[in-house]
Amino acid sequence: MKSSILTRMSAMVLGATGTALLFAPDGILQLLHPEFPVSAYWLGQLLGASWIGVASLNWYSRTKVLGGIYGRPILLANLAIYFVGGMSAVGAARRAGFPPEFWWVIVPSALFALGYLHLMLRGPWSGDTGRFGP
Repeated sequence: MKSSILTRMSAMVLGATGTALLFAPDGILQLLHPEFPVSAYWLGQLLGASWIGVASLNWYSRTKVLGGIYGRPILLANLAIYFVGGMSAVGAARRAGFPPEFWWVIVPSALFALGYLHLMLRGPWSGDTGRFGP
C-alpha cells in the first residue's frame, strides 16, 4: 500500500518534530532564529501540539485507502500543513542571512505536499486497493 507508506512516514516525521517542539522549543527555535524571544516559546509548543495531533490522525488512518474521494479530509489536512509550512519556510529563507537549517524544513515539506497533492488529484495508487477489493 503506497498511500500507507506515505501516511506512516508523515506520521513519524510530524510526531518526532512535534514532540521535539513540545519539549524543547527553546533549543529548536533559537537554532532557527537566534533572536527569537524567550517569551514566545509557547508558539513552538503550540505548533508541536498541532503536529502531534495531525501525526495521530495519520497514524490511525495508515491502513485506509487514501486518494481521490477516499479520505479526502485526511489528504487535505496533510496537504495544507505541508504546503503552508513549506511556503512559510521558503518565505523565511528568501530573507538575507537565513540559516541553512531551513532546507531541512523546505525539502521534506515539498515532498510530502507533492505526494498528498498527487494522491488527492489522481486517486489511490495502483496496489492500494489490492488488499481491500478488486
